[in-house]
Amino acid sequence: MTDTPSSAPRLDLYQRVTDEIVIAIEAGAGQFIMPWHGMLRGQPRNAFSGNAYRGINTLVLWAAARNRRYASSYWATYRQWLDLGANVRKGEKATMVVLYKQVPVEAQDARTGEPVQDYRLIARAYFVFNASQVEGWSEPNRPLLGLVATHEEIESFIAATGADIRRGDQPAYLRMGDYISIPDKSRFGGSQTSTPTETYYSTLFHELVHWTGHWTRLNRNLSARFGEADYAMEELVAELGAAYLCADFLVLHMPRKDHAAYIGEWLDVLKGDRRAVFTASHLAMKAVEFLLSA
Repeated sequence: MTDTPSSAPRLDLYQRVTDEIVIAIEAGAGQFIMPWHGMLRGQPRNAFSGNAYRGINTLVLWAAARNRRYASSYWATYRQWLDLGANVRKGEKATMVVLYKQVPVEAQDARTGEPVQDYRLIARAYFVFNASQVEGWSEPNRPLLGLVATHEEIESFIAATGADIRRGDQPAYLRMGDYISIPDKSRFGGSQTSTPTETYYSTLFHELVHWTGHWTRLNRNLSARFGEADYAMEELVAELGAAYLCADFLVLHMPRKDHAAYIGEWLDVLKGDRRAVFTASHLAMKAVEFLLSA
């Protein structure tokens, strides 16, 4: 086992990541429980550094945890677990994550034609193990804000976006009027694991991600990339963006049955295009960063 990135020519990291996510989507399709739903512990974290994984790595580690029923949100490479004084149990299977590195390349200045230094991103595969796969390590206690403080933080975040949010009968982003319609919190139902308030916030996060796509903001148009599947993929971007925001604020992201109709289309796109989920995750993170920077 090694911590060095894999460069084997037969390793298609895009396909491997996509396969992990597709397995999780197919497993939960009957009840519309996607790999990003109901993640109680928020973002996956590296046990060695304490840093949260971001973007596509968040999604693939959620998927792997659901596929293999790992209880912990902590991950690390084989060597990092050794440095922490822990041992990966014999026979445990690693999960692949992706690290992008900047590689210098020669380019030409578009105006002068002179040679300039530029960079391109190269994807490299790394392999990690969940804390449930190791012995000799105890998960740290993570302090959590109280519900009141958490809700105040979320309300401040929502207000800072400047989005036009109005009360309505159904949650929706109305692109023509450029506003979000959402019912009052009291009209949202909870579950055994989530409160009505959490359901309200996860739904509002979904609509806020849609809101970022307006031409005056991120100008997101997926028709050129996904053709007739553009609407379904926009829904996937909003679902992933909402999940990332829920993880940031430790709010449970719960399934919405009205999105069940998109699952088949998502699977068709992901199975036919091994980079599609990378594109969706990248656009979701771009939307999240836009919202958090407001």
